[in-house]
Amino acid sequence: MLRWIVAVCALMLALPLSVSSARAEDGYDLWLRYRPVEAGYTIPATSIVSEGSTPTLTAAAEELKRGLTGLSGKAIDTGTVSDNAIIIGTPSSSASIAILNPDLTKAGEEGYVIRTTRLNDKPVTIIAANRDIGVLYGVFEYLRLIQTRQPLTNLNIADTPKVKLRVLNHWDNLDGSVERGYSGTTIWDWWKLPDVRHPRYTDYARANASLGINGTVLNNVNSKAVSLSPAYIQKTAALADVFRPYGIKVYLSARFSAPIEEGGLKTADPLDPAVRAWWKAKVDEIYAAIPDFGGFLVKANSEGQPGPQDYKRNHADGANMLAEALKPHGGVVMWRAFVYSHEKPDDRHKQAYDEFKALDGQFADNVLVQVKNGAIDFQPREPFHPLFGAMPKTPLMMEFQITKEYLGFSTHLAYLGQYYEETLKADTFAKGKTGNTVAKVVEGAIDGHTLTGIAGVANIGMDRNWSGSDFDQANWYAFGRLAWNPQASSRAIADDWARMTFSNDPAFVAPVVDMMMTSRETVADYMTPLGLHHLMDTGHHYGPGPWVDNLERADWNPVYYHKADINGIGFDRMKTGSNAISQYTPKAAKAWANPKTMDERYLLWFHHVPWDYKVKSGRSLWDEVVITYSKGAADTTAMRNRWASLKPYVDAERFDAVATNLMIQEREAKWWRDASVAYFQSVSKRPLPEGYAPPEKTLDYYRSLKFPYAPGN
Repeated sequence: MLRWIVAVCALMLALPLSVSSARAEDGYDLWLRYRPVEAGYTIPATSIVSEGSTPTLTAAAEELKRGLTGLSGKAIDTGTVSDNAIIIGTPSSSASIAILNPDLTKAGEEGYVIRTTRLNDKPVTIIAANRDIGVLYGVFEYLRLIQTRQPLTNLNIADTPKVKLRVLNHWDNLDGSVERGYSGTTIWDWWKLPDVRHPRYTDYARANASLGINGTVLNNVNSKAVSLSPAYIQKTAALADVFRPYGIKVYLSARFSAPIEEGGLKTADPLDPAVRAWWKAKVDEIYAAIPDFGGFLVKANSEGQPGPQDYKRNHADGANMLAEALKPHGGVVMWRAFVYSHEKPDDRHKQAYDEFKALDGQFADNVLVQVKNGAIDFQPREPFHPLFGAMPKTPLMMEFQITKEYLGFSTHLAYLGQYYEETLKADTFAKGKTGNTVAKVVEGAIDGHTLTGIAGVANIGMDRNWSGSDFDQANWYAFGRLAWNPQASSRAIADDWARMTFSNDPAFVAPVVDMMMTSRETVADYMTPLGLHHLMDTGHHYGPGPWVDNLERADWNPVYYHKADINGIGFDRMKTGSNAISQYTPKAAKAWANPKTMDERYLLWFHHVPWDYKVKSGRSLWDEVVITYSKGAADTTAMRNRWASLKPYVDAERFDAVATNLMIQEREAKWWRDASVAYFQSVSKRPLPEGYAPPEKTLDYYRSLKFPYAPGN
């Protein structure tokens, strides 16, 4: 009996989106819910005409039929050109498209055109592209217009992605766990692959294609060499087969020491001929099984991972060895710039710049250097990474974190689209010019790079709602939309997501979008106010730990970053301290150089400041720290109350799930506030501002809390 129950539960988890839409609203459908539109909104679609039969065009036609059937509430014919038909295809796949001759000059390789016109005197809508994948992207865009209740008359839309590689990085392990994952175990059932291909894999591909995501790295950057073994290559090939119709290439994280562990060599020296030959043979083997394999993601010489520096070589030596093996097949290397080691105890903020800046121009032309949005590690707030704008001869690939390692896991509501946009809009002042934003660096617009990329560390797991909470789906969605167009508006993206995921009622959409747009600021206030950072507890990164000072290396300890004592607090990154500020262009550095004029949200990131220092509000720094912590905690209560007022607009299951998470967030925000204030008061020896309550518990109590089994370790 127990085995039968387990089998039924497993089957339910694997049900595709199209089947689950008949079930209760549990979040599985993501933003592709396709529920019937309300009376008064007209969908002028009577039939679908698709004259192509490739797997991608078939997927596009099926998606369009699924979407239109669900949204209109009626059956949609296929195959005939009637009044208000929708014609999809490319000029080479469809005679009707060829006759209509849409202008596809602006569509590029992956873009599309959506246009209302006439064919044989019948009103029709065409969704056309130069390649099949563009048609699929156009279909999803057309369905989005309906889902967000946009007018469908007089359409004349042309769009193409601004970034070439739009990739999810899965930190999934072969044992089923997910590092920094808060939505259950990995969705890749490595044990049953390549034989069992769960329907969930197709739904994953559909969801990503709806955003224009065109690549996925299947395994953790802290990789195992066995991922490159023949057995696992066949497993990877099975996933590639599922994803291919949706325009998604598979990539693998490659362990640098694989020639030793898998190949039996005595060295992994990138300049050793035998090592280079091993990688060439291994790459040939992969492409024999996966002809459109994307390439490798590599974490090397960071956090104990092997790399070229083990052999007194540099990052370019290591990356170029792999690039040489991949290039004949069209593959790329994404070489991560997140590096820090025991041998360099200097400010971690500086290490990536110090190791990579001097290598600009030395990387092969199929190598991208993948750079995190900030120089420390996905903190609730970070200034943009100084490498952006500093390596004009090298394509820099942005790395965002979608999973919320430092922002409350999956139970705290924090919309990261606003964070991504903030980083992308930051001005690097590259080449001394205003307007050379991080987005333009990533797009290759400043230096003319054609190989461009943006990556997001995925928050996807086997939880029924994919990401651990309904609102965390918005971060996956926002990442995909900004990867397609890094200059898009995160507020407009949030508006689309709220409408597609919950309701188009303005009484729901407006307050929810406002809540989303302030949510990340709220989290930063109760976790890391005024530029404080890296204050989380050890290992699991769950909850506050500003007192931690006993870890193996200095820059693992929060005390290293806040440097609080009785005189003041903050990390001095000016010339008087680590001088990390010098890694930015002079105009960019100027924004943070003067504590009197700078954006005080970054004050303690760049300056060590006395507790009695007067901030812009006129209050002392100590009072401002306490007040900001308290404001963040109070704002979570406001968020919970706002959600409670929206109950009439949301199905009961998802409403209750979000309400529960907001209750958890409110409680844990108060914990963050109280524990942090208790610790910093013990250091500053100052009284709390008048009217502000003392921490509920003693500092010893907060320090005693342990969470050895927190998820995501």
